[in-house]
Amino acid sequence: MADMSPVKNKMPEQEPLVRNKNFEEVALGYTEEMAIAEANRCLNCKNKPCVSGCPVNVKIPEFISLVAKGDFKAAYEKINETNSLPAVCGRVCPQERQCEGKCVRGIKGESVAIGRLERFVADYYMNNCEANVPQIKENGKKVAVIGAGPAGLTCAGDLAKKGYKVTVFEAFHTPGGVLVYGIPEFRLPKKIVADEIEGLKKLGVEIMTDMVIGKILSIDEIIDMGYEAVFIGSGAGLPMFMGIEGEGSVGVYSANEFLTRINLMKAYLSDYATPIKKSNSVAVVGGGNVAMDAARCAKRLGAEHVYIIYRRGEEEMPARKEEIHHAKEEEIEFKLLCNPTKIISDEKGYVTAIECIKMELGEPDSSGRRRPVEVEGSEFTIPVDSVIMALGTSPNPLLRITTKGLEANKKGCLVVDENMQTTKQGVYAGGDAVTGAATVILAMGAGKTAANSIDEYLKSK
Repeated sequence: MADMSPVKNKMPEQEPLVRNKNFEEVALGYTEEMAIAEANRCLNCKNKPCVSGCPVNVKIPEFISLVAKGDFKAAYEKINETNSLPAVCGRVCPQERQCEGKCVRGIKGESVAIGRLERFVADYYMNNCEANVPQIKENGKKVAVIGAGPAGLTCAGDLAKKGYKVTVFEAFHTPGGVLVYGIPEFRLPKKIVADEIEGLKKLGVEIMTDMVIGKILSIDEIIDMGYEAVFIGSGAGLPMFMGIEGEGSVGVYSANEFLTRINLMKAYLSDYATPIKKSNSVAVVGGGNVAMDAARCAKRLGAEHVYIIYRRGEEEMPARKEEIHHAKEEEIEFKLLCNPTKIISDEKGYVTAIECIKMELGEPDSSGRRRPVEVEGSEFTIPVDSVIMALGTSPNPLLRITTKGLEANKKGCLVVDENMQTTKQGVYAGGDAVTGAATVILAMGAGKTAANSIDEYLKSK
């Protein structure tokens, strides 16, 4: 019989005022006893609403049932049937809006901690089991994947399991995409990502780094090399700015640049000479997960004051509730219903303050959220020496500029049909290159859909 406790088993964590001074993982993970106890809260519903909330359709009740029995290896193998990156998803997926958001237990209490259990199972397997590499019969066909982020890696892994020879072309020197340059070590250790990628290599996936497609090779040249289909999972790395006075001052970063310097270029390690400004007071503009990551990184780099400036209220923030909660615990200061109007600098061009105006929520806009409206005469300034703009990103235009027949919408996102097929024959796309900046798991879902579509397309040829 299920354990009817209305609350999840608590996740062990570093103490807030300890962890905000280091880059070690915040959440410490379940023990075996905790995992079994949490798994026993699952009702094993016949209609499985949680699965409908998962973009990669993990067989959630089945794997949780195996956890409850203590068969953690079998639980991992069950997850791995549909998800190639379980240790990643267990850490960074917004489960509260997806699988856990559909959990029946959430009606009269807290949902089953599906993400925590997925993380536990993946970590257990990595630490205690020898990888079971399936015997794959190659079909002699080659597919190219552009981008080694979550969409590209998922597509590559699924195609490799189907027998295709897959080559991934990655622009950076390290594969992983946003998993390595965007998400900080304290949320997603880079070793976890590296281990997941090693698992894909064991399936036969080849990864070529330092390959900027559109400059070194074009998509047409890749096709001429014998690749019968191409998947574009190049993400959305072009940062957005507000266009306000002073954005060109010294000490203004895009969140993309700030996080890349810290994560991929290891500015958080003392033995790396990566240039990054060590600030005393930092303003982070935005309300999403990227803003939380940037603010928490700035705190760990030694800033005494770190402010999140967001033009709506907390309820409207797109960041995960868990990330907001962690940021508050770590003494990040929230300036809500405020919007920057100007960045002030000294005579040498260095940031000294950010000028803001107070906002109030008016009528809903096209997104359904209430539109922020300026409160006349409410301007104020905050002394800061760095400003980080975390306002979202759009796809880099390089690929569509250098590829005939590849259409994009007015936001620069590639146009695809329901099968992830672009307007160019044999070329598919998914993830942030199609949607703009979104979640890791949605990118993975797109990669999975594209892999199935590519398989059907090449079989039909």
